[in-house]
Amino acid sequence: MTLFQDLRRIAALAAPVLAGQLAVIAFGVIDTVMAGRASATDLAAVGLGGSIYVTIYISLMGVLQALSPIAGQLYGAGRLEAIGAEVRQAAWLGLALAVPGVLLLAFPGPLLAFAKAPPELVEKATAYLHFGAFGLPAALAFRIYSALNNALSRPIMVTVLQVGGLALKVPLNAWFIHGGLGVPEMGGPGCGLASTLISWTWCIAGVLILRYGSAYHALRIFDTWSWPAAAPLRALLRLGVPMGLTYLIEITSFTLMSIFITRLGTVTLAGHQIIANLGAVAYMLPLSLGIATSTLVAQHLGARDRAGASRLAWRGIRMAVLLAVLTGALLWLLRKPVLDAYASDPAVVAAALPLVLFVAFYQAFDAVQVMTAFILRAYKIALIPTVIYAGSLWGIGLGGGYVLGFGLIDGLPAFTRGASGFWLANSLSLALAGVLLVRYFSRVSKDPEN
Repeated sequence: MTLFQDLRRIAALAAPVLAGQLAVIAFGVIDTVMAGRASATDLAAVGLGGSIYVTIYISLMGVLQALSPIAGQLYGAGRLEAIGAEVRQAAWLGLALAVPGVLLLAFPGPLLAFAKAPPELVEKATAYLHFGAFGLPAALAFRIYSALNNALSRPIMVTVLQVGGLALKVPLNAWFIHGGLGVPEMGGPGCGLASTLISWTWCIAGVLILRYGSAYHALRIFDTWSWPAAAPLRALLRLGVPMGLTYLIEITSFTLMSIFITRLGTVTLAGHQIIANLGAVAYMLPLSLGIATSTLVAQHLGARDRAGASRLAWRGIRMAVLLAVLTGALLWLLRKPVLDAYASDPAVVAAALPLVLFVAFYQAFDAVQVMTAFILRAYKIALIPTVIYAGSLWGIGLGGGYVLGFGLIDGLPAFTRGASGFWLANSLSLALAGVLLVRYFSRVSKDPEN
C-alpha cells in the first residue's frame, strides 16, 4: 500500500480510540479541576489517591491487555471462535487479578504511610481509595471488552460508552463533592465514587453488547461454558505479565515521583499534579496511535504478511513523532492560560509553570517509546521492553530524579532541584527508553522468525 493509504488506515482506527482515551483522561482532568476548586487539600488528596489507584489498576489491566495482540492475530488468521475462547479465559484471569487489587485499595494504610502524607490528606485519600476498591472489578472487566474491540478494529462502541461516561462525570462529581439530595458533602473522595458508578455502568453495558450484538455472534463467547484452562492462561500470562510489569514500571515512575514530591509540600504537589495531568492528556495521542498501529500490525502478522506489518509499524512511528512535536510546541505556547484553567490559587500555578517545559520537551521521546512498545506486543514480544523500561524509567528516571530533586549532588544548577529535578530525570529516561526500543525493534522487524 502507499504511504497515504497506510496512514489513513492508522488514523481511521486511532481517531475513535483517541476520542475514547481523551474521555477517560478527562476524568482525571475533571477531578483535578473540581477538587482543586474545593480546596488545595482536596486536590492533593485526589492526586495522591488517584496515583495509587492508577498504579494498581494499570498494572492489573496491563496483564489483561495481552488479549489484544492474541485476538488480533487470530482475527487476521480468520479464527473467530478461537477469539471467543480467549475472551472467556481472559474473564477468569480478570477475576483472579481483581482480588489482590481490591485488597490493596481497601487497606491502603501501608501505601499512604510510605508516602509520608500529612494527616489531613490520609483521611481523604483513604476514602477515595475505598470507593476505587468497589469499582476495580468492573473497570477490569470493561478493559477486556475494550481490548477485544481494539483487536477486531471495532473501537467505536467503546468510545461511545466512554464519552457517555464523561457526560455523567461532571454532574456526579458536583453532587458527591458538594452534597445534596440526601448525600453528604464528600469533597475530593466524591470523585472516586462518581468514577466507580460509571465503571459499573460500562461493565454492564459491555457484557450486554457482547451477549446480544450481532457483530460478536461469530465469536460464540456465550455459547459455551469454559472453566479456567492451563494452556490459554499460560499464553495470556506469558505475554501479559511482562506487559503488566511494563505498565507498572511506567506508572510507578510517575506515582513514586508524586509520592516523593509529597514531601516537598502540598502546593508543590498540587502544581506537579496539574503537570502530570497535562502530560497524561498529551500522552493519549501517541497511545491511541500505538493501539491502532499495533492492532493493524497484529492482523498482518496473523495473515502472515510480515512485510506489511513492518511497513505499517515504521510509518506509524514516524507519524506519531511528528504529531508529538506539534503537541509539545502547542503546550509550551499555551502554558499560561492552560494552567490558569486548572487552578485559581496563584501559588499552585507558579509551582506548575516551570514544569511545563519538561512535559513539552519529552513528547517526541514519549511517542517513540509508546509506539514501539505497542508494536512489539503485536509481535508477542514483551520481556525485553520490560527490561528496557526498568533500567531507564526506574534507574535513570526515578533514581536520578530522587538524586536531583532532593539536591543530593552539590554544585548543580537550582533548576535541577525540587519538582524540576524529578521531571528532568524523567524526560531523560523516556529518551533513553525510546532509543533502545527502536534499536531493538529494528532487529525484530528484520528477523524472519518473528
